[in-house]
Amino acid sequence: MKEFLDVLERRQDVLWPTIWEHLQISIVALVIATLISLPLGLILTRNQRIAEPIIGLTAILQTIPSLAVLAFLIPFFGIGQTPAIIALTAYGLLPILRNTYTGIKEVDPALKEAATGMGMSSFRRLSRVELPLAMPVIMAGIRTSMVLIVGTTTIAALIGAGGLGDIILLGLDRGGDLNLILLGAIPAALLAIILDLILRMFERTSAKSGFRSLVSLLVIAALIAVGPLAFGGGTKSDIKIGAKLGAEPSILINMYKLMIEEETDLSVELVPNLGKTDVVFSALQEGSIDIYPEFTGTALVSLLNQEAESTDEREVYQSAAEGLAREYSLAYLEPMQYNNTYAIATTQEFADQYDLETIADLKPIEDQVTAGFTLEFNDREDGYQGIKQLYNLEFGEVRTMDAGLREGAIEKGEVDIIDAYSTDSYVEGLNLKVLEDNENLFPPYQGAPLLRQETLDKYPELEEILNQLGGKITGDQMREMNYKVEEEDVDPEEVAREFLEAEGLL
Repeated sequence: MKEFLDVLERRQDVLWPTIWEHLQISIVALVIATLISLPLGLILTRNQRIAEPIIGLTAILQTIPSLAVLAFLIPFFGIGQTPAIIALTAYGLLPILRNTYTGIKEVDPALKEAATGMGMSSFRRLSRVELPLAMPVIMAGIRTSMVLIVGTTTIAALIGAGGLGDIILLGLDRGGDLNLILLGAIPAALLAIILDLILRMFERTSAKSGFRSLVSLLVIAALIAVGPLAFGGGTKSDIKIGAKLGAEPSILINMYKLMIEEETDLSVELVPNLGKTDVVFSALQEGSIDIYPEFTGTALVSLLNQEAESTDEREVYQSAAEGLAREYSLAYLEPMQYNNTYAIATTQEFADQYDLETIADLKPIEDQVTAGFTLEFNDREDGYQGIKQLYNLEFGEVRTMDAGLREGAIEKGEVDIIDAYSTDSYVEGLNLKVLEDNENLFPPYQGAPLLRQETLDKYPELEEILNQLGGKITGDQMREMNYKVEEEDVDPEEVAREFLEAEGLL
């Protein structure tokens, strides 16, 4: 409990803005979902033949995984809150639509007949009789939708939308840091409870005030959602720099920002923790970000779908740079010194038990091995797919997990081997044994700035500025910086500034 309170005290400056972001995104999505579902539900009560197909369609939308929806929307809307709100709106439609339709249909037929007998038109009967009586059912649907949206909003952090998911993802990246995860999860749960209580109050009053209660609710929600925009929505930055999830990318983008702002008048906005390679690369192509750090091996194998014909660092970089320029009109600047290549790691005890020195030594026990791999490594040709082909290995069980969970999984003995990166701080912290890649499967992975050519054409000074990092940062230096961020909870900007000042770059 004390550790959690310490984390809460240290991160108060981050917690409150993320709670507000979470609330804002959730309310905007709920208001839009209500404005779509309520009129549509009322229309369907007058056109019952098409009611079930349309309600069924909204039900299908909820079966699509949220991550898949977000990934699909990025090429059209970029990253940030817009695609997140669209996806959350789609998830919030069904409860409101179904309850609106059901609430109107379940109004006592005798009351409808009496209203018609009094000469009321269909619209007047709907507004004066059916809708007021159905309001408690409709409000119950809105409450259900709200809880669903607030919970799902945490996923939106993966595309730079902000909210409490940022803190949860940070906790997962820090080896499943329970305190950080709780710091994001508890406010999200409390937010859902508080909003549910507020909606319950409106639900109770809706039986008396009918449609006016819902209108009042929507007006209040809209004011909360758009209120900050009325007071200067902030200035637009010249350059947006994105990064994958993790301490190392966060450190690097802070270096880029500090160097650019030191030597130019350009304003820089950082968008960290965007998730996996495909999400960040899509954001770069679409123009939501202008720069992000990418590894040479990843650029060659994953982005260009080429096999590394050489393990020479310079040759791999040149092949990646030429291919990215040719196929995507992207500029790939000079790489840093360290090589954050993939590695297969195990505990020293497991290695001693089976006399393991190389990846090939796993062959006699492959059926007994439980591997813990990230989804990305599991699917890559320079990952598990390559291991199966080059080493003729297929492990007894492969458990896919987030990168931040591998440390805890191997420490607790839940898996026997994991994929790791050579600069991961926990490799040394847990005294893991890195198995030699004796068949040279893994190509070099040197970090380098990848940016849109149009960004470089507009700001040509960026090349000279960012190339100052070329050939710098050793593996030991990167591990040390990662350790400070991951284990000592030092801010990535502080770590980046300290390194740049020591190198005379600031």
